[in-house]
Amino acid sequence: MINISKLYYGLAGESDDLRYHKPASFGPIVVYNCTARCNLRCLHCYSYSKAECSSLELSTEQAKKMLSQLTELNCPVILFSGGEPLLRKDLFELLTESKRLGLRVVISTNGTLIDSEAAKQLVDVGVSYVGISIDGTEAFHDKFRQVSGCFKAALKGIENCKEAGIKTGLRFTMTKANHEQIPAVFDIAASNDVRRICFYHLIRSGRAKGLAKQVMTSEQNRHVLDMIIQLTGEFVSKDLIDEVLTVDNHADGPYLLTRMREQNNPRYETAKRLLLANGGNKVGQKIACVGWDGNVYADQFWRNYSLGNIKDKTFKQIWENSDEPVLNKLRNKSQFADSRCLQCKWFKLCKGNYRFLDSKADDEYWLNEPACYLTDEEIVNGGE
Repeated sequence: MINISKLYYGLAGESDDLRYHKPASFGPIVVYNCTARCNLRCLHCYSYSKAECSSLELSTEQAKKMLSQLTELNCPVILFSGGEPLLRKDLFELLTESKRLGLRVVISTNGTLIDSEAAKQLVDVGVSYVGISIDGTEAFHDKFRQVSGCFKAALKGIENCKEAGIKTGLRFTMTKANHEQIPAVFDIAASNDVRRICFYHLIRSGRAKGLAKQVMTSEQNRHVLDMIIQLTGEFVSKDLIDEVLTVDNHADGPYLLTRMREQNNPRYETAKRLLLANGGNKVGQKIACVGWDGNVYADQFWRNYSLGNIKDKTFKQIWENSDEPVLNKLRNKSQFADSRCLQCKWFKLCKGNYRFLDSKADDEYWLNEPACYLTDEEIVNGGE
């Protein structure tokens, strides 16, 4: 995550300690896709969620065992996602168990199922944050998620969370179709007193694998970052936002620094130091995913390659397997990253978006996904 509000404008973020000062003893942040079920049919769904429940879904006891295993690696945060997590019948039992184990819990949801009672239950079981997905204005959101009325239902979910006292933020996945909706998303956040927005770059995984034509061009990526930086500044000056982040394309860090340097931003050196401390892309190192069927992935977007299954081995055994070829590459990027990345002066604070979208781990299938949008001049002269 690239914290625009922190790096560019100096606002403190609630997760700063995890992002920039995380103790070495901390294990990975884990995304748990607790169910395959979803009540929406989002075009960009990375997990290809459907209306029905998967027959392979972890049982309550298996899920509790997995949660206990996460504590063995000192997992700092577990993010319950889906599908739609609130469709899992034992969700609150699993959240209660997470609280008992001392795990910090956050939830990623479409928000449509959070009535006032569900919001109160989320408070009772210790959920610290709820991220609710919004794709733009009402008409666009409903069309993109293919269910009429889901925008209004999501806003009601936000209202219920806020009334219950849960910190709530918006999640927005950027595509060619909706990137011009970004100003509207800032307005939606402000009008609903939501003070955190995460802007995700599209990764072609799951249902989104068929959205190649929706991947933004390099020029659009740069335009989008300029827009987010500008709007963040405007909303910060009006005290309407606390935290704005971009997610899943680590080229955003070097691009942000390049802009700061060109504009003589006095926070440039501090921002550069913080990004170096963060260490860039930590997929397969400080972030992991457990699917609804128990498969472990390098992150939630690696649906095409399982590192192992917690039904067969413990999470620790899977995560610490030194013979796993994909983990070995992800943890030794100075040897295995994209050749252009290895020439880049920004490599130490970015580490690229190295992954493969095929079913094989052969070298020929690895690429930067999302693609880097920095110019050749920027990668050669970066950081100097």
